[in-house]
Amino acid sequence: MIILIDSGNSRLKVGWLDAANPDTPREPAAVAFEGVDLDALDRWLAALARRPTRALGVNVAGEARGAAIAAILQKHGCAVAWSPSQASTLGLVNSYRVPTQLGADRWASLLGVLSRLPGTHPPFVLASFGTATTIDTVGPDNVFAGGLILPGPAMMRNALAHGTANLPVANGQVVAYPTDTHEAIASGIAAAQAGAVVRQWLAGRQRYGQTPQIYAAGGGWPEVHQEIERLLADAGGAFGAAPVPVYLDHPVLDGLAAVARAALDANA
Repeated sequence: MIILIDSGNSRLKVGWLDAANPDTPREPAAVAFEGVDLDALDRWLAALARRPTRALGVNVAGEARGAAIAAILQKHGCAVAWSPSQASTLGLVNSYRVPTQLGADRWASLLGVLSRLPGTHPPFVLASFGTATTIDTVGPDNVFAGGLILPGPAMMRNALAHGTANLPVANGQVVAYPTDTHEAIASGIAAAQAGAVVRQWLAGRQRYGQTPQIYAAGGGWPEVHQEIERLLADAGGAFGAAPVPVYLDHPVLDGLAAVARAALDANA
């Protein structure tokens, strides 16, 4: 059994891959812990029906977090390998000037999307709404063209509350014309997130001459999805087709699973 680990800034998401089975099945459902609660990882590992042999993961939460995770895994006899961004992995080509500068979680997420697509596919945009929001584009040629990074919904809300004297930590409805401060903040955050997604969708359509598919991920999606879907419908209507985002629960783990499967096949 291979443990799959997505160590983000806020949460730790884990799953597994059964390397002993020819079909290499996955966990029935990924498990998420608060990033600082590493004791939960220890308990989860102890409760597994089978002892893991190794782990593959990405960690964007700093060296100390990575070392703490590695120590817990080692306690269970399981060494971890951290999967980096590369110039090319499983046919996906990285256009970053310095390929390793791209966040390993972003790279794994894109591999996760590709793992569910046929060889011939339209361009796609992957929008991940975590501590930060990232919006990345891959062409039909499997070249990662680039992407945006902006504060995630929660970070935007906290920045307004902590960076100003009179604005609250808002919990309002998203409306077209806000008439109180909570609505104004919630609507502004959703509008900023939606505008960034639509910008990249329109840029992809212009670049490739075809409509990109949109995938979404991350814990901030429920907060912004209605505004994003509404704005995409308005923008897409001008071209005769409104894109409908497809939500993916754990694309990072899917990408890690694809890398692990490829390594198993190479060693078979």
